[in-house]
Amino acid sequence: MIIVDRALAERERDGRPIRVGMVGAGFMGQGLTNQIVNSVPGMRMVAVANRRPERARDVFRYAGVDDIANVDDQAALEDAIRAGRPAVTDDALLLARSEQVDVLVDVTGSVEFGAHVVLEAFAHGTHIVLMNAEIDATIGPILHVKAREAGVIMSACEGDEPGLELNLVRWVRGLGLIPRVIGNVKGLQDRYRNPTTQEGFARQWGQNPYMVTSFADGSKISFEQTIVANATGFGVLQRGMSRGLEFNDDPQELPRLYDLDVLRERGGVIDYTVGPAGVKIFVLAEHPDPKQQHYLKLYKMGDGPLYTFTIPYHLVHFEVPNAIARVALFGDEVAPPLGGPVVEVCACAKRDLHAGEVLDEYGGYTTYGEAVNTNEMRTGRYLPEGLAEGCTLLRDVPQDAVLTYDDVALPPDRLGDRLRAEQYEHFAGDRWLVEHLAIAAEPIG
Repeated sequence: MIIVDRALAERERDGRPIRVGMVGAGFMGQGLTNQIVNSVPGMRMVAVANRRPERARDVFRYAGVDDIANVDDQAALEDAIRAGRPAVTDDALLLARSEQVDVLVDVTGSVEFGAHVVLEAFAHGTHIVLMNAEIDATIGPILHVKAREAGVIMSACEGDEPGLELNLVRWVRGLGLIPRVIGNVKGLQDRYRNPTTQEGFARQWGQNPYMVTSFADGSKISFEQTIVANATGFGVLQRGMSRGLEFNDDPQELPRLYDLDVLRERGGVIDYTVGPAGVKIFVLAEHPDPKQQHYLKLYKMGDGPLYTFTIPYHLVHFEVPNAIARVALFGDEVAPPLGGPVVEVCACAKRDLHAGEVLDEYGGYTTYGEAVNTNEMRTGRYLPEGLAEGCTLLRDVPQDAVLTYDDVALPPDRLGDRLRAEQYEHFAGDRWLVEHLAIAAEPIG
């Protein structure tokens, strides 16, 4: 942050602000626009795309901007940005193709739609920052390959839990410690919540009931922790991680939840707990040097061998501009995967499901997501939560069972499915999903 703020101040002095486009105009996009417009020198929100352009206009108005251009073609968008007028459109691909957008922020939460936007941006040399954990957790590794091939960066965001956790991991490693547990903390966990039960809370805060449900039912935290897993090589101890284990003691006691020998054998794990209060994320780490252990005890870090490092908040859109600046000015990614997926998010039945039903989106009425190690995901042919929407059930599936590709008929010709199949083939040499998609595409009869 100390480096970023000075670099942005210099860009402001030089009249060369980072030009940001945004796809999606929901609750978080609204906050991010307000932050960039009113609190971030050296950066400009130049355009917002949303399927309802009026909502994109509302986002700018919320930030105090009234002179807004409505555009519906590439030339009009370029003219507006060149003239210094924020632009809105219903065509996200215009932003992806713009020569005057330095970084495009995806705030949609959609895997399929996001994939089209991201690949178009890559084709036009535009960097991507994701406020879309769903796409990153589902097909992020193969998209990073394509980003490198295109000479651009696709990065997770700061502020949200994955960025917060990876920043803390980097800091802890910089002290010479070895992270063994990277944890996220929730205040509520109930995998059977749905948009009806969460409607009141969503209305209170002006949020989407489906998104709010994904927080409560564990899907969102599964996507988030998958990003952390893939950036560190850490797996899960079991499918679903802790499944909402409550912990309300002193954060310094968190190490007692884990067997250090198991952690060392695995290298490290990702997890989450419900509580303790006053903690949003944590890293449990050990130090191999007895001399440094002596100093850590002096500094009130406890007796070890695992030491607890915590951050009490996550400020989401307040910190996203830091990620944008890291990408645009320093070529620094927040949470890049080490290679292929280590952990993924499978779809589980939220209730008894019946043949012929069409699955709704994550945070809905039909499924919830759980983090699972990729080996189990691949050999079990599990259906990813990020691509469950629109699938039609071929048979009954009982509550809490994991859905598989054999349980569903996929929507036709989805880019997300093809990219996920390419991901397995690229990193593991595994073609079963490529072959499954080919069979599914064959005409019946």
